[in-house]
Amino acid sequence: MYSNAPYKTKQFLFVLIKLSIVFGAFYFIYSKLSENENLQLNEFIAFLKKNDSFSLKNISFLILLSSFNWFFEILKWQNLVKTIKHISFKAALEQSLGGHTASLITPNRIGDYGAKAMYFTKTLRTRIVLLNLLGNMTQMIVTTIFGLMGCILFVSHYQIDVNYYNAVRFVAILIILGSLITLGVKQKRFKIKGYSLVAVIDFIKSITLKIHAITLCLSSIRYLIFSFQFYYLLTVFGIDVDYTKAMVVITSMYFLASIIPSISIFDVIIKGSIAVFLFGYLEVNELTILSITTLMWLFNFVIPSIFGSYYVLNFKLPKPVE
Repeated sequence: MYSNAPYKTKQFLFVLIKLSIVFGAFYFIYSKLSENENLQLNEFIAFLKKNDSFSLKNISFLILLSSFNWFFEILKWQNLVKTIKHISFKAALEQSLGGHTASLITPNRIGDYGAKAMYFTKTLRTRIVLLNLLGNMTQMIVTTIFGLMGCILFVSHYQIDVNYYNAVRFVAILIILGSLITLGVKQKRFKIKGYSLVAVIDFIKSITLKIHAITLCLSSIRYLIFSFQFYYLLTVFGIDVDYTKAMVVITSMYFLASIIPSISIFDVIIKGSIAVFLFGYLEVNELTILSITTLMWLFNFVIPSIFGSYYVLNFKLPKPVE
């Protein structure tokens, strides 16, 4: 229907889609700030004013950390895309932030895949989606490695009440899911983001070891930056906690939050709930933790999405000839 529509109708629909993405993202950001059941907006603002911890120096440093976080994410995307086409850092920035804005209101950031693919011609879009999947998988691998180490150390240091009946049920479910996935893989029916696992594995194998190494390195640097940013916010709020102990909880928090499927816009609520539970063992005030997770969300999700909305509104489809 779209291909058969008149040119002016196509242009109108295209502009309408871009506006819908931007307004949708802003609406959900506003709703999560104003209707957060865990932390009311007025309570959050009052708490920040009461602590009076945000000097120009602290705010500047937090913005710097967020900038470096996104700098390495953009660099990672540029590094991945160069396997099929060389793009400038500016182009990678536009694609990364534009895709980020489009992903806010979609489950598991799936909007990011479609948005980035739209920057390229049809002949390249399949590989672009797979490259984006590779970048996200690498980031997840880093989160899992650090997170599992954190969880092991956390469980060994703190007495955690475990419901063994639920634990056995959970393990049983994992075994069943694992069996179904194995069966699906053998029958080539199991898919990741619409692609068979075999196709994804073949694509990953086609990427050079150097690209994989650089992607892993950049993902690790990103992880260390935003996890340190969380720790820095703890110190800003006057929480006296050893860096090692804090990192055990922070890495566990990011791992547990990452394995729960969600819409990106609810990320602050999920991380907040998990963080409150984990930092409770360090006797950190609940309001402090909720405020920190909200600030992390604002600095690393909301502010970049504001810049990304500019690129969404100014997006133009690529020319047919590469």
